[in-house]
Amino acid sequence: MASHRRPRTPLLSPASRRGAVGFTTAAIASATLLSQGPAQASPEDDRPSIEEVRERVDALYREAGSATQKYNAAKEKTDEQREKVDRLLDEAAERADKLNDARRKLGGYATAQYRTGGVSGTAVLLLSDNPQDFFGQKHLMDRITDRQRQAVDDYRDEQRAARKKRSEASASLAELTDAQKDLADSKKTVQGKLAQARELLSELTAEEKARLAAAERKRQEEARRKAAAAAAERERQEEARQKAADAEREQAEAPADSGTGTDTGGTDTGAGGGTGDDSYAAKADKVLAFAEAQLGKPYVWGATGPNSYDCSGLTQAAWLSAGVSLPRTTYDQVEAGTRIAKADMRPGDLVFFYDDISHVGVYAGGGQMIHAPKPGAEVRYESVDYMPFHSAVRPA
Repeated sequence: MASHRRPRTPLLSPASRRGAVGFTTAAIASATLLSQGPAQASPEDDRPSIEEVRERVDALYREAGSATQKYNAAKEKTDEQREKVDRLLDEAAERADKLNDARRKLGGYATAQYRTGGVSGTAVLLLSDNPQDFFGQKHLMDRITDRQRQAVDDYRDEQRAARKKRSEASASLAELTDAQKDLADSKKTVQGKLAQARELLSELTAEEKARLAAAERKRQEEARRKAAAAAAERERQEEARQKAADAEREQAEAPADSGTGTDTGGTDTGAGGGTGDDSYAAKADKVLAFAEAQLGKPYVWGATGPNSYDCSGLTQAAWLSAGVSLPRTTYDQVEAGTRIAKADMRPGDLVFFYDDISHVGVYAGGGQMIHAPKPGAEVRYESVDYMPFHSAVRPA
């Protein structure tokens, strides 16, 4: 028996069903992506670039360099204060010996008086642990002899001197303690900055470290090239100066008439005016020769050579090789000579950087310097424009 029910019309055709399935799948996928949101971003997106790491590391090294100069100043003060304390303690010991000698002399007088006449008030005065207690008793002071009186006066003088030296030594010891604390604080600051820099560098991949090192090498090679050109120019100028000096000497030795004599006088005056320049050039040659001999030695904060240097340790040692003693820190070295405009710098001049004067190098000519740059680096040539210029100084 045939059914009289009408067949149901499908809600969706096969094609429509396929479309619906596709739409549903896309919607689910979209919802899934939206639910993930920014929180699922790749960790690589948050990593700093190589340039950002380099800038941050350089900033930390600069801060460490500034702290190093404070450490150097604190160490210098500590060393000086320790010497002062040792000297004062020696002087206090000498005063104590003299005080004991004065006391023994008083004791000798008292003993002699006892043997001759018993224990008098004068003997009590002379044997007392503190004769000062009896100085106000006029009747006792009137009874002692002139020699005894002199012994008492000597004792009193030595007692005052010993007390003064002990007080000075105590004050100096307190200053030494403060200086040692400053030294320890500065050392802790330097080490903290360097630790942060090492941590940042350790997060770089091997490929990033290689790229960073390659950029560093490229800059150094350019600096060496320019430094070599500057050295060649210095040599050329030295040869020209030597030829000019030889010509002046030959002219001075040649027979001269009255007119030549006048010219010779002018030549002598000119030569005399160049004496200072020649003297500085001779010292600068020694400074640069020393600095060049240190190329490749490592930077170590607080070091003054001969195997490693910090920036001011290198400049101090370089100028000492020319017979000129410079202070230890950049803050003091910048005051140890004549200020020179950047455009007027000559080889051997000191070049200072940053507003806090925390870095220094030796100018080598051609816009280049030799300096001990930063931890992990070696003494090398560098452009004077690599860091913010502060000032230049001619030490001699």
